[in-house]
Order: sequence, then C-alpha cells, then structure tokens
Amino acid sequence: MDTQELGQRHEPFVVEALAALWGKSRERAGGTTSLLMAHLLDTAAVAEMVWEHYLARSTQAALDEVAGGTGRGRTFFVWLCGIHDCGKATPAHQRLWAEGAEAVRRTGLSWLETAAVAGAKKHGRWRHDWAGGLVARELLAASGWDARQVDWLWPLVAGHHGAFPSLRDVQEPGPAKGQLRGRGKWRQVQEAVLDEFTREVGFASLHEVEPAQVPTRALQLQLSGLVVMADWIASDERYFVGVDDLASVSLDASRKRAGAAWEALGMQGGWRSLGVPGPEAFQDRFGCAPRPSQAMAIDVARQLGAPGLMVIEAPMGEGKTEAALAAAEVLAARFGADGVFVGMPTQATSDPMFTRVRRWVETIESRLALRVMLLHGKRAFNQEWKAMRDGAQAQADQPFRGVDEFGLDDDPYGVEADPACSGSERQALSEWFLGPKRGLLAPFVVGTVDQLLYAATRTRHVMLRMAGLAGKVVVLDEVHACDVYMSQFLQEALRWLGQARVPVVLLSATLAPAQRQTLFEAYLAGAASREELDVKVPAPPGYPSVTAAWISPAGETRFHSQATDSWRADLEVVVRTVPEAVPGAGASRAKRERAQAQAEASVGDLLASELADGGTALVIRNSVARAQSLYAELRGRFGPHEVRLLHARFTVAHRAELTEESLRLLGPHTPRQPGARLILVATQLAEQSFDVDADLLITDLAPVDLLLQRIGRVHRHQTTRRPHRLRTPQVFVTGFQPRASREPSLAYASEKIYGRHLLLRTAALLPKEGAAWSVPGDVPHLVAQAYENDTSLLPEAWRPAGTTAMREQETQNRARAEHARQFLLTARGERELPTLAGLHYGGMSAASDENSLRAAVRDGDESIEVALVLKDGPDAGYRTLSGRPLGANGDVALEVLDDVLGSVVRLPPHLTQAAAALKPLPGWYGHPWLRGTAALVLDSSGRTALGDVEVSYDVEFGLRTMRRAGAAAR
Repeated sequence: MDTQELGQRHEPFVVEALAALWGKSRERAGGTTSLLMAHLLDTAAVAEMVWEHYLARSTQAALDEVAGGTGRGRTFFVWLCGIHDCGKATPAHQRLWAEGAEAVRRTGLSWLETAAVAGAKKHGRWRHDWAGGLVARELLAASGWDARQVDWLWPLVAGHHGAFPSLRDVQEPGPAKGQLRGRGKWRQVQEAVLDEFTREVGFASLHEVEPAQVPTRALQLQLSGLVVMADWIASDERYFVGVDDLASVSLDASRKRAGAAWEALGMQGGWRSLGVPGPEAFQDRFGCAPRPSQAMAIDVARQLGAPGLMVIEAPMGEGKTEAALAAAEVLAARFGADGVFVGMPTQATSDPMFTRVRRWVETIESRLALRVMLLHGKRAFNQEWKAMRDGAQAQADQPFRGVDEFGLDDDPYGVEADPACSGSERQALSEWFLGPKRGLLAPFVVGTVDQLLYAATRTRHVMLRMAGLAGKVVVLDEVHACDVYMSQFLQEALRWLGQARVPVVLLSATLAPAQRQTLFEAYLAGAASREELDVKVPAPPGYPSVTAAWISPAGETRFHSQATDSWRADLEVVVRTVPEAVPGAGASRAKRERAQAQAEASVGDLLASELADGGTALVIRNSVARAQSLYAELRGRFGPHEVRLLHARFTVAHRAELTEESLRLLGPHTPRQPGARLILVATQLAEQSFDVDADLLITDLAPVDLLLQRIGRVHRHQTTRRPHRLRTPQVFVTGFQPRASREPSLAYASEKIYGRHLLLRTAALLPKEGAAWSVPGDVPHLVAQAYENDTSLLPEAWRPAGTTAMREQETQNRARAEHARQFLLTARGERELPTLAGLHYGGMSAASDENSLRAAVRDGDESIEVALVLKDGPDAGYRTLSGRPLGANGDVALEVLDDVLGSVVRLPPHLTQAAAALKPLPGWYGHPWLRGTAALVLDSSGRTALGDVEVSYDVEFGLRTMRRAGAAAR
C-alpha cells in the first residue's frame, strides 16, 4: 500500500495505526507479525480463487443478482470475505498480544486496560468477531446503506467463528465503557481500515459496495460458510507468512500468496462446466440402455422449471441409484450445480456407493474420481478410501492454529481438532477438505444421511455444512428409513435446501403417502421462504413413479407426476407364517429358554426341508441376541461351513470382512453349485442397500415397508440358478404367535424396536396361508394401508388392542418430534426471519464432534464404542485382538494401528452406564486417533466383566453379554 497516498487521505496517526494494527501474532504467522490489512487482503485474494475455481455457477449467478448485475457478484463476494476480521481493529483484539499492543499504543491509540478487563469478564465471548459485527453495522449505516442490507450483513461478520449472535449479544459489555470497542481516535482508524480495504479490492467507496437485493437466509448461511472457508485457508501460515511492512501489503501480493496456497493445497471444484447430457449418456455412464423407470427419471429432470425436489419411487433392484445419478447430472447441468452429495442410511451402505459414484464421475471426466470424498466415521476401513488416502500428502490441521484471534485455548468459536480426521487420515485427496468440519465442502461426497442432518442442527460452524451442500445436487437413498425423530432434521434440511435452490433427488422403494407429503411440504416451504406451505401433493399414478415439484419464477407451486412399468414382471411371492410361542412378561427364565429353543428348532426344520436339494437362505432377526442364538442352533445342525452370521456387534474390521463375504457368496454374479447350501443369519444390516440374491427368506415380523425391503433380497435377479423346489419365491414370517379371538402376541425384541401399532397392522396385512403378494405391484398399496390410521384394517377382535397401540404410538411420535426440535437449526416461528442474527439462540444445541452430532440426530438408546484389547494377566502386556503386541502402556506402533482401530465395537445400550468409567489406555492419550477411544480389556479367553454383566468376544459370534448372576443372555 502506498503510504504517501494514504497520507493524502488520512491523518498521520491513522497511517501509523494501519502500519501497526496486527491481525496475527508472530507465533501464529510463521515468525513474522501479520498486519491486519495483510490478512484482510489475503482472505480477499483467497476469495477470488474460490470464485474462479470452486464456486458453482448457480452460486455465482445468485451473488450477481444480489450485488446488482452480472460481474458485480465477484467483487462483492471478495469484499465480504475480506472484511470478516474488521473487528480486530479494536482494543478487544489489539490488547491480547503484549508486543502488538505496545506497537499500537505508540501510534496514539489507547484504551483503559482495567475497563477492558472488566468488560471481558462480564462477557467472555465479546471478542473481535462480535466487535466486528458491531463495527460493520455502525460504519455501513453511516456510509448510507439501507438498514435491511446492514441487518443481514453484520451477522456474517459477527458469526465467522462459528455461531451467529443476536443484536443484543454484540452490544459492548457495560463495564467496558467503550474500552473494548474503542473510543476517540479508534473510530477514524476503523473507518480507514474499511475504506482502504474497500478501495483495494475495487470499489470507489463503502457506499458503492451496497447490494441491490437482500439474499435469502439460505444464501446468507452459504456465504457465511464460504467466508469461514476463505479465512481458514488464508490462516495457513505455511503459505501466508506474516507481512509486517505496510508498504509491502497489496492485493497483488496477496494474490500471489493465495495462488500458491491454492495450488499447493490441491484445491479444486467439481464439474465447473457441464453440458446437458444427451440420450447416449446413460449408456456411456453405466454400460447399458436405461430401463423405462430410469428413462422416466431423466425425462422428469429435463422438465423441471426451476431447481426442485424429485422423489423416485421404484422397487428394490429397479436401478434407482443409476436413475438418480443420471437425473443429478441433468439437474447439475441445467441449474449450475458443481457436484453432488449422495446420502445413504448407514456406513455399510455408503461404502459400495462410494465406489459406484467414483465410477460414475470418472465416465464424465477421468480426473474427477479422485475428488470424491467418503464421509463417515469408519471410512478408514474402506480399502478403496485407504488406497486414495495413502497416495496423498501432509497434515491438514496444524497450519490452521492461527484461525482464532490469538491462539487462545478457550476461544469458544475457534476451530478445534477432530480426532476422527487427524493424523495419517488426512493424507488423501485435497488435504484441506479432510480437516475438521470441511468434508461436505469437497465437490463430490458420499456419506451417511447423518452428514446432511448435521446441517440442520444448531451447532458451531453449521455454515460450513450448508456451504458444502449448496451448489450441489443432493441425492438421498432409502429416505423411508428416517424415523419420526430423524425426519424432523430431514425436513429442516429440506427447508434450507429448498430456499438455497438446491436440486434434491430422494429415493425409496416403500415411501408412505404421509411421509411423501411432509417431504414436499418442507422443501416447498423453504423454496417459497414461508414458515409453512399447504400443498396437495399428487398421488403417483403408478409404480415405479417420479413426483417432482418446484416454485416457478412467478412464485407458483408446480408439480409433475409420472409413472411407468417396471423392467420386469411382478413376482408372486408366497408368504407363510411360522408361529413362534411368545412367553408372557412374567414367564420364568426356563420357560423363555424352552420357547426360544422350540422356535429355533422350527426354523432349523424348515430350512432342512426347504434346502434339501441345496440353495441359499437369508434369515433376518430383529435383534442381535436372537440372531446369535439362532446361529448357534443352525451351526450345530448344518455345520459352520454352511452358515454365516452378520450383525452390528462385530468389530468394525470383522464386520466389514463379513459383509464383503456375504455380498460375494450371495451376490447375483456368484456361481451356485448344485446341491450346495448357504444360510446367512443377519439382523437389519441385510434389510436395505444389501445386494444379495437369496432363494428363500425367513424373517421376523417387521413393519410392512421394512418387510418388503427384506423381501427385495429374494429372487432379485432372473439369471440366478436355483434348485427346482425354490424357483417360486417364498417368505416365512416368524417372531409372533397368532391367537384365536384376539390380537397376536409379539416377540419382545420386535415390539421394543418397532412398537405394537405397526406390527399389528402388518400382521393383519399378511396374506392367508399360502397366498402371495405381487411384488412390486402390491408395494404402494400395502405401505399405504399399513400407515393409515383406519382400524378397519384389523380383524374386529384385534381392534381394542389396535386402538390402544395407535394412541400410544401417536403420543410417542409427538414426544419424539418435540424432543428433536430443541436441536433444530431454526426455532419454530422463525423461518421467515430475514437475517441470521440470533440463529444460535440459546447457544449450541449440541457439541460439534461426530459422536455428539450423531446423538443429536438419532434418538435411540445411548450406547458407546470401545476398542477391544487383550491382556493375559496383571503383569502381561496388551495385545490386539489378532495377538499383535502393544507397548507397555498400550502404545501403538504405526504397523499395528489398523489392528487397534479395527477392533472398535459398539456396546449394547444396557452396558452404557457400566462402561462410562472406561478410559483410553495410558499410551493412547497422545494419539490423534485413539485419545478419545475407551478401551475394553479382555482376558486371554476374550472375556471381562462390566458391572454384573460378563462380556465376551469371539470372531464367530461377535460381542455377547450375560448376567454374571446367571440371567439369560441378552
């Protein structure tokens, strides 16, 4: 900056102050003090790189519209990112570093330290971010900005450390008496900081910056996330070493630094420029011609009049994933999206989708395959992800120590390290996206649906999650799997995505009509910027179907609903009941054990009969304990080579191996040997996104939509070779006992998980003995009947119990929905507010680490994860489950790290209290991956005690528990 020119515009003390105000201390800027003006311009220069090489065309167009015309959005965006730290031109910041404070005082600026200390004690969060909100608000208003424009912009400055305060919050604490905000000469200096920065980035005056329109709250939230992104990159001291000479500060110099940083970090966007795919694209992407339902989805994507919501409903095995990805490519090209987020119901289903998405984007452009992020807590065990990770470089968190104002450990809005993303985990892809809270910012992301739900929580740095989703096409699979509690977060997310004009594609095979209605209502209310929007969603005219909706430029709601035939004829699936005696609540242990043994023997007899000529069977139990117990029976009868077990209480490494083996053995392309038998006993893991093709299904009773999902694992492919007697698909439903003249009794585990209401209605829907369901033709009708509240579905003798169960379910659903609302990003009645001020009302609803977030968006019984290790005796050393030695204190060498991480298992909820005292091994506290992981130490036989429960683990059964006093295994 030319100090002589500055001298012509400002008094000498102002120029001296600009040359002294520090943005980052020497300790946080590579050994040289970084002047405040340098950091503001560094951030602005990074923002230019973000605009040119990262921002989606849709975001650029929205910012042009806000700023007042084509080309204005870029300069306004650069300015907005740069001013984020204007609050550092206050005593609130300048007093924090003694060396810098002394230099500032020598320019004639001063403050009364006792008053500043008193103010800081009164409100410890009143730091440079909140000070900046106040300064920006005052100076923009003084420059002539319209009050509405001032009102939406200052919260982005005040909230750049992760949370949005209210206007009341940013008022300087009374005891400070102006000594934190700055009095006297400080006002002139603050004006000069904003004026000179504004002039440097290309505006003639602060007044000229004023936008033409107020952006939606969703765009404000996205912008806030992009401001944080630019700030964090510009705080990387490896590339932005401090500049302490004002004459060396300029936007050109900052551009050189930003360009070098961008290249070194390997930053990139997604498609950047994407043409609308032609009719041949599906064949090019997936190697086959589209089925009728897939062609229909692509056609609907071409017809949307604006970014909107598409719901694809089609049977299991129909090819919904390919339809969604093809539609996403069309939507991205038409509406300027630069990438995709694909959300799956579980970590296990995310892994194969990661592979599929990589293959898909690679057919569009080969280099894009390396830009796909896998985002869930167990990705370290995905071999494909590990291969990508091992090919990258450098750590991603250490350079960002300078993000907070002075490296203060108690900064409530600073960026903290995330153990799940530390150490060698960061060595993959563009390293920056692998740091804490940044995963959704990668151009292509596959992860659990939780990652999307987190964006609907009132948590720190939620703006980064919204910035990651906005500018993408969002695809969510198996949306019917979101229960009443999770649906509150899904609806909240859809409201924000609708307002952000993000195209969304939802997939389901078994979507209830009421759920379809609420999903569209949420998205369209957001798109219309309304608290609520009453719409009548048309019923699909058939199955498979696509329903789409959007808000037209004139503000009118538009729907398009279309159906076609499935690519294959309906299967007539014979459904039979296998009654199971269900002891009452007061039954003795001996009686329960006899009933269980009899039920398992019946299943064994059935399998022996049906598989007499060979074949494959899938048996799904509703609880781990039921699956383990049945496996023991079948293993004894058929031998270990013909029976497999899969459930969620295997260690993560073992579970991944078993899942891979199950998919291979029962997959559609595996040759079936004549006379060979294979039985897979599983829990709900095999319920959805589990591409196996069994000849026969035995399943516990479950709500009809889930029951139909399970049926989708049977006779999935026409080309699979089957024994003659199994060429007709059969399903045997057990886990309940029909009773004369009253409702059936239900297995305790099933009732605890699903509730009586839906189980009774599903039992009433089961066809008469030996009759069949037409699948998929009957699917929509069966699901609709199950989720209606019409008691006429139930036999008359069941209706009193059914009515009671329905009322209990309604009460529980209301309570769960109300409980979820305390964590939602937006409070009820505040969805039409024009700004983000006070968005983090009442503070954070949950901590922002993965475990806390997961607990916020899922309301099941609390459980914890532990790492299993072995110890042969008091004087023996620790070993991994595979027997590899650890250090005396459990220290983990690099070559055994995967062994330890792979030994993590989730304990059943009834052990949560007893396991609360478990801690990491002493040698783990300094390890970035293990310091937050509790260890459960087993003896040489794989056993230990937690309270009055004996816990054991072996590779065949997984984790098992039993009351030490002799109670039945859980």
